[in-house]
Amino acid sequence: MTASTALSPSSSRPVPAGPAVPARGPIGAGRAFSLFVLLAALIGLAASAVLTFDKLRILEDPSYVPSCNINPVISCGSVMRTEQAEVFGFPNPLLGLAAFGALAAVGAGLLAGAAYRRWFWLGLQAGTLFGLGFVHWLIGQALYDIGALCPYCMAVWATVVALFWYTTLHNLRSGVIPVGPRLRPVVREAARYHWALPVLWAAVIALLVLNRFWSYWSTLL
Repeated sequence: MTASTALSPSSSRPVPAGPAVPARGPIGAGRAFSLFVLLAALIGLAASAVLTFDKLRILEDPSYVPSCNINPVISCGSVMRTEQAEVFGFPNPLLGLAAFGALAAVGAGLLAGAAYRRWFWLGLQAGTLFGLGFVHWLIGQALYDIGALCPYCMAVWATVVALFWYTTLHNLRSGVIPVGPRLRPVVREAARYHWALPVLWAAVIALLVLNRFWSYWSTLL
């Protein structure tokens, strides 16, 4: 299986390398994409569960120190005690528990051969787009307002970015999001080098973290 076909939606006939015409019937997914959704959702669910547990412990005992409080920069407790940790009036990890739990069910269904209507895939696209925007807002807050990082939060950031990217690729290639002839080669190459964007994103975030906390990192050299 080549990189360009690894994430192709499953169907009774071969899927072309480029995006298909607008989809009308139920749409499934290839094994690689289905397994990715399930595993990514489980990672996000595990991280959200740990954060929820630590948040509850802090509410019970304000002096509680989470296990991921490693140094002044890597400090979950500093992040959990901020207003940004409860954007919608409740702890952010509860949102993660609900969202990643639902995604895990979707991934398991796809892996078992389930197929969904176009509106479902568009809803998943919208959900991952919202998640993408939310985590980038959180990244900005963590770096330039709170001044601390949470390892479990960072795992969620990476998971959401990857879910958005691969969901977008799936929807473009399966015809959920129609693509004109001129852009089909672009989508084909994006699918072929699907790893490039997540790697570039991780590199940019790493550089931002290095730059923001350089005064601390330099003391460790």
